[in-house]
Amino acid sequence: MAFKLNFRGPRLGTKLALMGLALLVVPWFSYLQLVEMERLLIQGQSQAQLLTAEGISTLFNGREDLFNDLPVALEDFEPLYAQPLENTIRLDGSADDWGQTDDRDYLQFGSSSGDQDADFTLMLGERSDYLYAHMRVQDSRLVYRDPDYLRLDNADHIRLNFIGADGRDGRMSLVFDPSDVVTGFSMDEQWRYAATGSADNRIQGVLRRVEGVNAVVVEFRIPLSLLGSRQYFGLTYVDVDDELQRDILRVTQTLPPEATQSFNLVVLRTPEVRNIVQGLGYSGAKIVVIDNQRRVRAEVGATRLAVVEDDSPTQMGSLTRQLTRVGDFIRTFFVSLSGEPVKSNGIGGVVGEAEDESPSDRAIRLSLQGDPIALRNPLVSGEEIILAAHPIVSSDQVIGTVIVEQNIDDILRFQRTALEQVLLLSLLSLFAIFLALIAFAGRLAWRIRNLRQEASAAIDVRGRLRRGGLLNEMNAGDEIGDLARSVSNMLEKLKQHNSFLENMPRTLRHEINNPLNTLSTSLQNLADEHPGIDDSKYLESAKRGVNRIGSIVQNLADAANLEEALEAEELENIDLNELLASYVANCGSSHAGVSFQYKGSPAPVHALVSDFRIEQMLDKLIDNAVDFHRAGTPIRVQLECYGDLLQIVVANRGAALSQERLRTIFDSMVSHRGPDNRLHFGLGLHVVRIIAEHHGGTVSAVNLADASGVAFVVRLPLAEALGDRMGDQSPILTAER
Repeated sequence: MAFKLNFRGPRLGTKLALMGLALLVVPWFSYLQLVEMERLLIQGQSQAQLLTAEGISTLFNGREDLFNDLPVALEDFEPLYAQPLENTIRLDGSADDWGQTDDRDYLQFGSSSGDQDADFTLMLGERSDYLYAHMRVQDSRLVYRDPDYLRLDNADHIRLNFIGADGRDGRMSLVFDPSDVVTGFSMDEQWRYAATGSADNRIQGVLRRVEGVNAVVVEFRIPLSLLGSRQYFGLTYVDVDDELQRDILRVTQTLPPEATQSFNLVVLRTPEVRNIVQGLGYSGAKIVVIDNQRRVRAEVGATRLAVVEDDSPTQMGSLTRQLTRVGDFIRTFFVSLSGEPVKSNGIGGVVGEAEDESPSDRAIRLSLQGDPIALRNPLVSGEEIILAAHPIVSSDQVIGTVIVEQNIDDILRFQRTALEQVLLLSLLSLFAIFLALIAFAGRLAWRIRNLRQEASAAIDVRGRLRRGGLLNEMNAGDEIGDLARSVSNMLEKLKQHNSFLENMPRTLRHEINNPLNTLSTSLQNLADEHPGIDDSKYLESAKRGVNRIGSIVQNLADAANLEEALEAEELENIDLNELLASYVANCGSSHAGVSFQYKGSPAPVHALVSDFRIEQMLDKLIDNAVDFHRAGTPIRVQLECYGDLLQIVVANRGAALSQERLRTIFDSMVSHRGPDNRLHFGLGLHVVRIIAEHHGGTVSAVNLADASGVAFVVRLPLAEALGDRMGDQSPILTAER
């Protein structure tokens, strides 16, 4: 419980600083408002996109002919989806310019393990009326075409089979030469010789070896017009490892599940559908039409990419990036603090249950089930788009869906800009408010500290009142001014009361001495008129009472007038060794039965003192020693010199004093005598302290080393030290307080 009692709480400046920090809740509420605004804007954009998708879907409602132009069912073939390519493809063997791709975009053919020769993975894309292919082929030993041979099947090559624009079967071989260039030739029915003597320049491609593994990458393109309207397409990789024998060791084809076809189907967009939606696109949005078998039939437009920040090393650009990073950090912190969910939840419609399902797949699946939906889709690049999907209906059946994608970067940029502005303004405002609070707290603490110091200085360490009022903050109109005026009024009243108490002993001495003199004269006259009454115990008791009252009144008057009397006295250069020797010699006659021992200095000890006051001080010390000494033990008085100081020690054997008594023994009206001794009021040692301090010295009480008694030590400056200090070499000086 002690620590609770000692705890006083924080200071005023700390409280104001905490109040300033509490203002940080303002940016928090501003952020919540921005979040609600963002939700409102995104909800509005989602509804607009959903209405756009609904409007486009009405153009295809009932148009089953646009979605049934494929002559066969997709289940009969292994689908080779050709994804739309947004970027220009450079035939260099790298898939970096294909956009955001991963291993799921590749179809695997060959063995299940995929590590045998002639196993390959294939990814197809379509752009500007060209079909692009990217193959990764396992081949431990690559054999190039020998130009000395006419046959083209005696080296590693790729076979393409398709139905051409004229309806006939088409065969094309892609052969490799040491320059890693892929060349296409039309082939005969046996796939041995070229049907024509020259290569087909419409087919272009490159070959690139993969370092560290037994694999090569082949990237090529063929015109879509080569495949015909039905776009049947098959691909075979032929592996030859022996450059001498040149026998075909292994063949891997893109075969359907049932070996009823020799080629596979490349799923491309439907031209008629694309022509319808061609003019419906708008800036920053992409429209995709998908049939009920999830085949892309048309795609128009593209989502606008985020603006790339300028990395130029300008000062303004660096400041902007720093503010952006700070804004992103604050936004992330607020998101984690508010516990917002991941932003892939549905905005409208029914949310799917599959946790591993992407938002785009979820939108397609739900819209093909007949439910319009809008979802937020966070991309890998950190951007977000809104997917709005609306089903296409014919005869109460869903035959496809329309998906409208649009980037919400404008909304997020608006929120980030607003957050940065709110953050900047909040920081500047909070910084200004915090500085104002700190300045106000410092000013307030400085005023209170000055008031406390002045109030503390009004009373000395002995509890005496030095001044009767305050000067600081007396004209202030706030609560501190009221406090200063109250304290000043209290000090003025205390000074008046102290003046009354200080003058009371002189008044009492005058008022009491007159009746005491009358009483003393009457007792003397009574004794003279009746000679035989001198032996009366009552008369003797009355005389003692009169003397005791007179002694009490005199002690009170002496203590009250001592400081004023000391101010008017002059100090003389006196040899204290001689003074103390004479004084101690006379103590034996005044204190019968008490032994005194004096040990002086071998040389004279001069000090600027008042001999009468030194004797008065010694009287109090000797009386105290006599009263408390153990019978039969001497009282020792010793004079010593230490540097610029002289030391007077009065020691007696007797009871030791506690630390509390040693600390308060020189205070006024403090006595440690027994309750039966009512003549003493604790003024004797108080007088000793006043006389010692008047002479520029100190007095203290200590227990003897063996705790067998008490010693009172008075330290006074020597005459030379005091003369140097006061700047006067005259042997007779007037003390200044």
